[in-house]
Amino acid sequence: MGAAAGLTWQRLRDLGLSELTEAADGWRAVSAFADAARERVDGDMSGSLARTQDGESARSAVRRLKRLGENYHYIHSGTGLVRGTLDALAAELGAPQRRLRDALEDAVSLGYAVNDNGSVDYPAGGRDELTGTPFPGGSVAGDNGLIGAGNPGRYFDANGMYDPARASGAPWLKSPNPHRAKAQEIADRIAHALREAHEIDERYSSALNRLKAAPGLAVSTATWADVASDTDAVGRAAQPYLERTLPLDGSPAERKAWWDHLGKEQREEYISAFPRLIGNLDGIPATARDEANRENLQLLIGRLGARHDDASRDMLGGLTRIREKLEQGGDPPMYLLGIGEKGNGRAIIAYGNPDTADNVSAYVPGLGTKLDAEFADGTVNRALQTALGAQEADPGSRTSSIVWLGYDAPQTTPGDLTSGRSVMFTNDAESGAPDYNAFMAGISATHEGGSPHVTAVGHSYGSLTVGLAAHAEGGIPGADDIILVGSPGTGADSAQDLNVGNGHVFVGAADNDIVTKLPSHGEATGMASGAVGGGSAGFVLGAGMAGPPGALIGGGAGAVVGGIGSYMAQDAQAEPSARWFGTDPASRDFGATRFLVDDGETIVEDRGELSAHSNYFDPAKNQPSADNIANIVVGRSERITLEAPR
Repeated sequence: MGAAAGLTWQRLRDLGLSELTEAADGWRAVSAFADAARERVDGDMSGSLARTQDGESARSAVRRLKRLGENYHYIHSGTGLVRGTLDALAAELGAPQRRLRDALEDAVSLGYAVNDNGSVDYPAGGRDELTGTPFPGGSVAGDNGLIGAGNPGRYFDANGMYDPARASGAPWLKSPNPHRAKAQEIADRIAHALREAHEIDERYSSALNRLKAAPGLAVSTATWADVASDTDAVGRAAQPYLERTLPLDGSPAERKAWWDHLGKEQREEYISAFPRLIGNLDGIPATARDEANRENLQLLIGRLGARHDDASRDMLGGLTRIREKLEQGGDPPMYLLGIGEKGNGRAIIAYGNPDTADNVSAYVPGLGTKLDAEFADGTVNRALQTALGAQEADPGSRTSSIVWLGYDAPQTTPGDLTSGRSVMFTNDAESGAPDYNAFMAGISATHEGGSPHVTAVGHSYGSLTVGLAAHAEGGIPGADDIILVGSPGTGADSAQDLNVGNGHVFVGAADNDIVTKLPSHGEATGMASGAVGGGSAGFVLGAGMAGPPGALIGGGAGAVVGGIGSYMAQDAQAEPSARWFGTDPASRDFGATRFLVDDGETIVEDRGELSAHSNYFDPAKNQPSADNIANIVVGRSERITLEAPR
């Protein structure tokens, strides 16, 4: 397309949109060739060489092949963007072109002439009863809806004020000639179609002008940052098109139906041109989300690599480690079901394909979790441990174990702890619960077998998120069982409130896990006040850490530990089952099934590391807990080892 100023109604009428789609097909072929070449280089050539050869020459060859693979990856990404942009442009221009052609046909059928400037001439018509002659014909300019001089259908005086008396057809505001109103309607349709086409042309011209490769063969972080910026520009240009063609506000089931009706090439185009959208859209099959998110992962790494703030560096560390894990492969295979930089970062990772699995578990982590290297190396590993445990518990079934970081878990900085969104409040869980339910609805919508055994798993503050999701109307979509470990409460008074039925809520609570013994709000006010921010705040500060919390306990450690010890040593409590977020899930009053876990070390014995809170998934450190979780996940809860409720 040329500049918007050169887009006349004649050019819009004659524009061959098929030429745009044919050009897009050409770019598709280049993109597909580059992608196939990258796979050959990375797999058949580089992978084979690394497996069969050793020595500096072989390592040097692998490095060169890796650079070549990066070049092919860059070509695939860039040409995919051009292809998607051209197809979206053609699709958007089709609507105003059809409206223009319909208006022109109506003008011809009525015998009206359309002038080069879009105005419409109409003939004499009707009859003046005083003179017996027809009312004279005239010409009208179309009103395109703009306010200002860019609208030929509006007329302005010397002061720039709209003057209806100067409009064509004056002095009649409503001409008695019946042709005038019809001509005006046609002229307005022409003007509106041309205005819409101008706006589309400007949006896409801006995006297409960005899609230029820098000279040279080096594909660096800056190169990928540029591709990420180009991808954002294409997404902005195509946003109106995407809003009209995708069920963005639909249910996951509706999105799955839309995806199923697309052809193979259409799906490939959406993935290559709009990876961020497709990769994070609940209702899109797991393999497609994985493909889109692997593309988006590289773009995010490029974008964040160009920034220098602490939050971006943290996310970059997490994304880099996730990419390394994906490249390493393994069994069960990893699927990247979500990735993003919103808030503290987003990442949804599955071990095993949830669309083909017999069993699906989706684990929500808690306090202190964010997209960083610790998440990639620690939190993600818990999902892997569950997947491996499920394989041992039921070798004949297939299991997909997911870690869902689709919300902002509360953090442990002083600012977070004193804010209204800290771990002491339900805000983050309330925000995350609807998104978790939407994700789980997507799991149900895309599953190829129709009805897997689904387990929702919440750890630490994540158990509150799961609890609030389960307490919502209808409960967690598809959930058969719920597991709560290291839980400070679910916001519910009873397991019955979690919408999975009797005997389907399971709780693991180590006796030395202080998070599971958080006091009620009333009890917290009576605790020792020497801890940071007061008794309850100091308790929570030290208690819910996802990773090593020693540095956070700091100078107030004596007060914190002392306050905790004082509370735990109390012989009598007014409400023994009351906890910070509702009834203690491990209590008899709550009514869940409590399974056996190792008690772990006390907070003093492990020097504040809170290992009793962190090891529920680790078979090397808490075998009973890991085994029980695995048996529940594969639907064999009758095999778990029970522990008496509190």
